[in-house]
Amino acid sequence: MLNRQGRPTGPGEAGARAVTTFSGNSGLSQDEPLLFEIGRTNVTGVDLEEPKSPGKSRLGKLARRGGIGIPGLSEPEVMRHYVRLSQMNYGIDTGLFPLGSCTMKHNPRLNEKMARLPGFADVHPLQPQSTVQGAIALIGELSRWLQVLTGMPAVAMTPKAGAHGELAGMMAIKAAIAARGEKRSTVLVPESAHGTNPATAALIGYRVVSVPARADGTVDPAEVRARLNADVAAIMLTNPNTCGLFERDVVEIAAAVHEAGAFFYADGANFNAIVGKARPGDLGVDAMHINLHKTFSTPHGGGGPGAGPVVLSEALAPFVPVPYVVADAKGVRLVEHAGEPGAQPFGRMSAFHGQMGMFVRAMSYMLSHGADGMRQASEDAVLSANYVKASLQHVMSLPFGDQPCMHEVLFDDRWLEGTGVTTLDFAKAMIDEGFHPMTVYFPLVVHGAMLIEPTESESKHSLDRFIASLDGLARAAKAGDADRFKSAPHFAPRRRLDETKAAREPKLRWSPQEARKEAAE
Repeated sequence: MLNRQGRPTGPGEAGARAVTTFSGNSGLSQDEPLLFEIGRTNVTGVDLEEPKSPGKSRLGKLARRGGIGIPGLSEPEVMRHYVRLSQMNYGIDTGLFPLGSCTMKHNPRLNEKMARLPGFADVHPLQPQSTVQGAIALIGELSRWLQVLTGMPAVAMTPKAGAHGELAGMMAIKAAIAARGEKRSTVLVPESAHGTNPATAALIGYRVVSVPARADGTVDPAEVRARLNADVAAIMLTNPNTCGLFERDVVEIAAAVHEAGAFFYADGANFNAIVGKARPGDLGVDAMHINLHKTFSTPHGGGGPGAGPVVLSEALAPFVPVPYVVADAKGVRLVEHAGEPGAQPFGRMSAFHGQMGMFVRAMSYMLSHGADGMRQASEDAVLSANYVKASLQHVMSLPFGDQPCMHEVLFDDRWLEGTGVTTLDFAKAMIDEGFHPMTVYFPLVVHGAMLIEPTESESKHSLDRFIASLDGLARAAKAGDADRFKSAPHFAPRRRLDETKAAREPKLRWSPQEARKEAAE
């Protein structure tokens, strides 16, 4: 089979004739075994002197009795192995990455260049502060930008990623309630929330009470009021929410929560949709984590690691964990221990100041975009999602009607009824088209969910190509070509797994395949 350009549609195919190669490779598509399969346990790529006998072993019964089985390879073999693996992987530099609620956008190389400057890349957390004033100043400036963008007076920079920041924000809330001499044991969480929200609340000892969504996918203030009482510590609400919709009653919800003496925690995973357009502090938010690695470049897998600063309201500012940055008449400095006047830090989230490389990348992103550029990025992200929605709603179904979405658009699987094709089948077929699948089966409030976030960094040409591919797949599914989807992907380095068997009989450790005797033997 040939594609529209007259080229073979898959590796090893030329027209209708498939060629099987002796090596298992298909031209530049290399079939790469595991290191344990290609390595030799009796050789090593490094020459080491035989260690002197330590005499009597101190390991006792723990001493190893046999070979450790680590494969030995030459340097070229190791290099080729990982390069070949990288060629099998899909990344943001390969193509559009439409994962909903993950903001997988382009990672500007300027940010990488800045993060690799010796004064940032080589800094050590145990250096005296006098030797790292530039790094501390950058953390202070980034803190200021985050406070301005969110309208919040304080920020904790140390959390290492989103869920870690979420934990920090909720621990600040718990500390503030304890400082008031109160004992509250309940947290309200909308049923469409990210899974980390109820998990975080439960982790620190709260009982989770679910808040249902309205028919349009948003939270009803009346439902929140019905669950508010003197035992409620906080509500954890994402805005825009996980259905890709703006919570239009967020100010009213915040007022009701505060009236009950509780706090408003906002999941900042979707901040990419409102940067420069709305300040969470103006909406009544008391604490919100920010995924620097999503909103301000360097998405998952794009160089990492993550960083999850938490902005805090005036009521929570005294409880910011150590270490934190202070800018006053003495200059910018890092407060590494409790004791600062007026501060009541709830503790320490991590040993040091946080992820320096991510701070540099985020600061570079902010400075290169400026206030107007970041605002435009938010507008373009929302425009892209609505363009995808408008272009596909004639072939795919929308669970909450034809209303504008924010930075991500949510489809359900009603349009697949009677086709024999599932959401998972559709996602696997997208791999054959050269695209990473969107987020599937989440949020759980929608059956067979397909959540698409195109981000602001995709061109119209790129979006049109993506839309045309999904449109073609949707028409093929409705035309009855179920076999194409059930056996997909066909052109990936590895074929589709038996997911049920993989879940029930996981192989967690590699072992050589036993030679099986043939029936004639």
